[in-house]
Amino acid sequence: MKRMKTIYILCECAILLALAVALSFVKFFQLPFDGSVTLASMLPICLISIKHGIKWGLGSAFCYSWFQILQGGVFSYGLTPAMLIASLFLDYLLAFTVLGVAGCCRKFGYWGQLGGITLACALRFLVHFLAGIILWANYAEFVAFGVAWVNQPVLYSICYNGVYMLPDTVITVAVAAILLKIPQTKKLLGPSN
Repeated sequence: MKRMKTIYILCECAILLALAVALSFVKFFQLPFDGSVTLASMLPICLISIKHGIKWGLGSAFCYSWFQILQGGVFSYGLTPAMLIASLFLDYLLAFTVLGVAGCCRKFGYWGQLGGITLACALRFLVHFLAGIILWANYAEFVAFGVAWVNQPVLYSICYNGVYMLPDTVITVAVAAILLKIPQTKKLLGPSN
């Protein structure tokens, strides 16, 4: 019986992961050096964490981060090996894996679920923000807002990452707010016993 439950959860996670990947191709706009506003592509990963817990959420989010690596253009930037590894770790593996914490407040009902989704999106922004300060802010080829922003890593990183993360978070939370009110969704996100 436990094996069947695990297989069922794996299938649900695979379907939601595929949905997240598909939604990540629906882009409203994309910045020149990665980062885009999508149609709530983070939400399916957050829903895994809400339904099955943080362990399943983090595992699914980690898998999602690998799909993002495959979609991203980081390999075409001509980075040094150290810079490439640091970027893959911070901008992809860590940034997308933190989406798995969305289920941290799932037991608090509707507002806890929305809070968890918002927290997960905020953590993703924080990781991108730190990567912007550590890796990209003074990298001459990646100046997106003009030369005046060089040597201002905090401001540069807030602006660059905020341009796509804020709208992406608003879209994700807005869609979640609507979706989580639907009775069928409440039933689907109930305990997976």
